[in-house]
Amino acid sequence: MDSLTTPRVTEPVKTEMSPRVDRRDFLRVSAIAGGGLLLGAYLRPAEALAGTAAALQPAAADEFRPNVFIRLTPDGKVTIVNKNPEIGQGIKTMLPMLIAEELDVDWNQVTVVQGDSEPDKYGQQFAGGSTATPMNWDEHRRIGAAGRQMLLAAAASNWGVPASELTTSPGVVEHKASGRTAPYGHLVARAATLTAPDLKSVPVKNPRDFRIIGKFRKGVDNPLLVTGKPLFGIDVTVPGMKYAIFEKCPVFGGKVKSANLDAIRAMPGIKDAFVVEGGTALNGLLGGVAIVADSWWYAQKARGALQVVWDEGATASQGSDTYAAEAARLAKAAPFKTLRKDGDPDAALATAAKTVSATYFYPFISHATLEPQNCTASVVDGKVEIWAPTQNPQPGRQLVARTLGVDEKAVTIHMIRAGGGFGRRLSNDYMVEAAWIAKEAGTPVKLLWSREDDMRHDFYRPAGWHNLTAGVDAAGKIVAWKNHFVSFGEGERFGPSAGMAPTEFPSRFIANFQYDVTNIPSGVPTGPLRAPGSNALAYVFHSFIDELAEAAGKDPVDFRLALLGDPRLVANPDGSAAYDAGRMRGVLELVAQKSNWGKVTLPKGTGRGVAFHFSHRGYFAEVVEASVAANGAVKVNKVWVAGDVGNQIINPSGAEQQVQGSVLDGLSEAMTQEITIKAGRAEQSNFNQYPLLRMRQAPPVEVHFKLTDFSPTGIGEPALPPVVPALCNAIFAATGKRVRSLPLSKSGFRWA
Repeated sequence: MDSLTTPRVTEPVKTEMSPRVDRRDFLRVSAIAGGGLLLGAYLRPAEALAGTAAALQPAAADEFRPNVFIRLTPDGKVTIVNKNPEIGQGIKTMLPMLIAEELDVDWNQVTVVQGDSEPDKYGQQFAGGSTATPMNWDEHRRIGAAGRQMLLAAAASNWGVPASELTTSPGVVEHKASGRTAPYGHLVARAATLTAPDLKSVPVKNPRDFRIIGKFRKGVDNPLLVTGKPLFGIDVTVPGMKYAIFEKCPVFGGKVKSANLDAIRAMPGIKDAFVVEGGTALNGLLGGVAIVADSWWYAQKARGALQVVWDEGATASQGSDTYAAEAARLAKAAPFKTLRKDGDPDAALATAAKTVSATYFYPFISHATLEPQNCTASVVDGKVEIWAPTQNPQPGRQLVARTLGVDEKAVTIHMIRAGGGFGRRLSNDYMVEAAWIAKEAGTPVKLLWSREDDMRHDFYRPAGWHNLTAGVDAAGKIVAWKNHFVSFGEGERFGPSAGMAPTEFPSRFIANFQYDVTNIPSGVPTGPLRAPGSNALAYVFHSFIDELAEAAGKDPVDFRLALLGDPRLVANPDGSAAYDAGRMRGVLELVAQKSNWGKVTLPKGTGRGVAFHFSHRGYFAEVVEASVAANGAVKVNKVWVAGDVGNQIINPSGAEQQVQGSVLDGLSEAMTQEITIKAGRAEQSNFNQYPLLRMRQAPPVEVHFKLTDFSPTGIGEPALPPVVPALCNAIFAATGKRVRSLPLSKSGFRWA
């Protein structure tokens, strides 16, 4: 198989490159079979993210990591490898666009292939935190630009003219003085013999010359998606593969006491059934019963006859009701820790013209990816091969190696497109389960979770309680703010994704300010969900800010502009945790303008709400218009979004989709989604109990971007947080009813 042809799900693309790197060369050039030019780049992504010159300086051979390949062949074909996991965020299109732009090729002639997990070759490979753009914006462009420079040098050598006299049009080198032209394909053999340029000095295009960046580009997988071709992890098949299910204790962290394995093994189509002892780490291999069969249907049918006696463990005594009661008790007690205290909040509150107190609650919620967790694994002679829709392959490799007792280098991971991630696939519990079952069964297996497995064994967005008190003076200015946050964790240490930074807005914008924290121990697994932390905190703080605006008798937009103050950078003394008040003012003013805020007379029962939030380097402000019927039926008429993610929208098509998807995701979370815990287990297990937004309920979402002078940043997450409080504030504007607990459905609301 050619190493860089379009991959099939069952035959992931293989890339070939020596891990040895010349310390003086940042770009490796080598001839490939059949005559071609193979380009690889060696940068340190973490330093590139920091924007330091050191990012381009090699230190030692073992520290260089190739992260991108370009292949040009004599027939003019261009192949670009995408290094990061594709989970629906469009990265498989966006990252190669950066390379293709600077290489100056026709995008329609580019074939994009998915790379495997090979951190020694590609550097960091993960999907999370909206980091792909800031980490790769510079380096991917330089890689493409280096390729173009080498092709110019090859043409200059062939024609005996200075390279400075040459230009390129897509896929062609031109010498205007002589009228000569050469397609790239005619130059690859010569280019492959040239010395690689230093990436530090490789010039990149002026943005006004972009032909690919900034243009609407369809997703490269779209033809496969719309025709239903195998593409996702759930579609993977390998020779000799069997199908597996894994029954875990419904109580988080429970273990198997006994099971009717003999009866299960005797059932039709069943090849094996065995107990997995497992460990105690919730994000590792837990105890359960594995069933391996000729088909998933056989395995699932046998599961119906499975009888397991469980040791449910300590979490069986926990539940949502007990958490809520404990949170209410702790809210009245002294906090475990004060995260931040500025000024004298109590003294300032004593001077306030009006004081507002409120308790806000948000629940556990599930990721609910449409494709349940799955993984295919094979273990042969100590070598582990994995096909996984994962967001975070390298920690998965480490987990598998550690659990199976093999070297990390013995674990190969093929990254397969995921049917949704939202942070769920940052955890690799399903990967280690598949690897363990394949090892024990002695055959390749595809482990496929049911919908019920997926919802009952998630790493949920943590619930939380915020007990707020603030005051405004006679002029309507906030003079003090206190918040006793009751979250989950051990002692002063927050549980996964349950924390809050002491710099969280409106911290540093109010002179007398205090954040207190108390944690409740919990056995419920939690983890990041799209815009982690922010997806809940924005709801709390911008709902409460709206309450203060109401108390002050101020327009919600004007009140927020006054809170932001003059355009300036607000940061810690060491420059960290910077918050640009000017950029936030910019998007707030833009969304107010686009929505005609304050200039439209709305009918009775219709209201508008506004909110903003900064997260993942992005500044977003949003306005929701909603109509609420007397029976609580809510119709969101429209959502306006203004975002600032820097000076360039790389793929406007993908960016618009991400923003619209984030908004609809947030609306769905706000209205209906909640996971409740009873006797240590999740009560919800499918979409009839955990409904998602329907297409007929989805409002139009108008998206605007404000371009600023900053380098572009990611967009998968920061558009979600503001829509939740904007919706709640719109409901208040329409009904006068303030919502302080999510989901909205528990306060008598539903979709119209």
